Amino acid sequence: MKILNLYACLGGNRYKWGNDHEIIAVELDPELARMYQERFPNDTVIIGDAHQYLLDHYKEFDFIWTSPPCPTHSRIRISQKNRENFKAEYPSMMLYEEIIFLENYFEGKYVVENVIPFYTPLIPAQKRGRHLYWTNFNLPNDLGERKEGKGLIGSVKNEVKLLCDFHDIDLTSYRGSQPKNKIARNLVDYNVGKTILDVANGIYKRNNEQQTELF
Repeated sequence: MKILNLYACLGGNRYKWGNDHEIIAVELDPELARMYQERFPNDTVIIGDAHQYLLDHYKEFDFIWTSPPCPTHSRIRISQKNRENFKAEYPSMMLYEEIIFLENYFEGKYVVENVIPFYTPLIPAQKRGRHLYWTNFNLPNDLGERKEGKGLIGSVKNEVKLLCDFHDIDLTSYRGSQPKNKIARNLVDYNVGKTILDVANGIYKRNNEQQTELF
């Protein structure tokens, strides 16, 4: 398949996709793009605006994975413990723009991944673990997500190291402006990424086989 991996970060979702597909990854942060390229040298990495790239190039792909920025949707923003630490702002509608766009324009298979928001989602999604997935195909009830361990995120001094070990990444060479704990937290579990792609790839193969049988 030809795959588009948007807001690629360090490719947590892509880690177990192998090298049998043609993959284009789009990441705005040049440092993360550099590190993604080092991690996945067979992929084509583009430094740019993933939201615009989707609009301009969606017709070129069989499968699209997109994980739009989630901070404005996160439940942590309005929790009593953290409410005073966050400036009030509108939830970014980029998330819903991409869901509606893909649902109505894209002819391949897609998944839009995001956190469970502090409000009732405006468009119904498939909830798996701590995340929501908007897709045009059914996901298994169990995505094989690994457990991070109770209390790992946000409560220990060596959070970054533990998360890096968990996701099998190394952030020591990162020289960008984003907090390293934020980068590590945003990575999709690699088993989840593999399970979802396997399901989409299976549908893609079956459709091709049925089309071949017609001729």
